[in-house]
Amino acid sequence: MTGSVASIICSFILQPLDVIKTRLQTPEYKKPVKRGRSMFNIINMIYEIKEKENLRMLWAGMTPTLVRGIPAGGIYFMSYDIIRSQFFSEDHINTFESIFIGMMSRAITDISVIPLTVVKTRMESGVPEYSYPGILAGLKVIYKQEGFKGLTSGLLPILVRDMPMSGIHLMFYIQSEELVPRDWRDTYPSLVHSSCAALAGMLAAALTHPPDVVKAHLQLSSGKQGHRTTGQAVADIWKKHGVYGYFQGLVPRLLKRAIFGMISWTLYEKVKQMHYDEVHKEK
Repeated sequence: MTGSVASIICSFILQPLDVIKTRLQTPEYKKPVKRGRSMFNIINMIYEIKEKENLRMLWAGMTPTLVRGIPAGGIYFMSYDIIRSQFFSEDHINTFESIFIGMMSRAITDISVIPLTVVKTRMESGVPEYSYPGILAGLKVIYKQEGFKGLTSGLLPILVRDMPMSGIHLMFYIQSEELVPRDWRDTYPSLVHSSCAALAGMLAAALTHPPDVVKAHLQLSSGKQGHRTTGQAVADIWKKHGVYGYFQGLVPRLLKRAIFGMISWTLYEKVKQMHYDEVHKEK
């Protein structure tokens, strides 16, 4: 429940960053992206959307984002709680255990919502042929034209991106919190949770960004002219953009992961503490 609430809040706040990131990674995006000018690229993209479309397009794909995000947030934290409580210590987990828990929780989540992820990515792209009237319509069109493979396109790079990212994120989050003095954690719990989660989110996103670019290319290239395999997408990005191509849209993703981590983990820890206090009060 906590994860679902966090996803709703974050979706409204962070959707523009997701749209900008997706547009910058879109194969059909013809405008040259200036290397080393990340903020320029973001501002330029916002201006281009305003001039050619409407600022409301910054929230394009909002419905599939919510439909995907609500179950995804709930599934992730539910998986996290179950795996940690059933197989590991509730009080302390080491570096490798935290990486494993984060990776498994994210794998379960990604596999569960992959069709919605494909629709979400395409609706955010701004490509005319992906202007589906709704989520169900989008799912039907993709299945009719591309089959089950289309509904799961990009799953491999998503797992390659998300499993290490979640493992690294959870590891950085837990380990960084343990470096904070106990009296600080007790006195300023929300500040500690949010700061550690933001730092962990940015580090994890930076280390795992290339698979995110590959995922976008796979999901936004359909039909006979699209990339049939992950390897073809990797090669095409290298041919067109070089090393820099694997880091397109990095800054909006860093900002998104930092803010999302702050909100979701702070809310999760707060609700968890409230539940703990309530249980012990009854005893």
